[in-house]
Amino acid sequence: MIVREADVDDAEGVSGVLTELVAAGKRSKASDPGFALNHYIADPDRILCSVAVDDDGTILGFQSLKHAREGNPYGTPVGWGIIGTHVRPTAARRGVGRALFAVSEAAARGARIEKIEAFIGANNAQGLTYYEAMGFRTYREPEGVVAKMFVLSNERG
Repeated sequence: MIVREADVDDAEGVSGVLTELVAAGKRSKASDPGFALNHYIADPDRILCSVAVDDDGTILGFQSLKHAREGNPYGTPVGWGIIGTHVRPTAARRGVGRALFAVSEAAARGARIEKIEAFIGANNAQGLTYYEAMGFRTYREPEGVVAKMFVLSNERG
């Protein structure tokens, strides 16, 4: 498995990950390649969108990291990063998320982000466990979701 920055040619594979997550009941809305491109790969607030790819070129998962701007849909404080992680159900528990986060954490440091927020469905036990393992801590719980925060301290970098 390699982790690399996503490019426009990855939109179909990213969309495939999202579609599999819908089929597995882990996501409520499928997303076509155009959505994947505009919302993750080429989003104007993007810091980094990375993909984890197997030896056959299949995208196992992806992670997006964006700047939190005024009016963002999550209510994330301006200046923070917003992260989203999506891993194919068939690739779960294989280190995909951990590998993706190592790249995203480095990108956040490079962008001088001090805090990253993740929004996880309150019923997504696997997602909640993943973010806890990465060092995220719950700091607010809007209806139906858990907002977790990761603090990038200078001592770690």
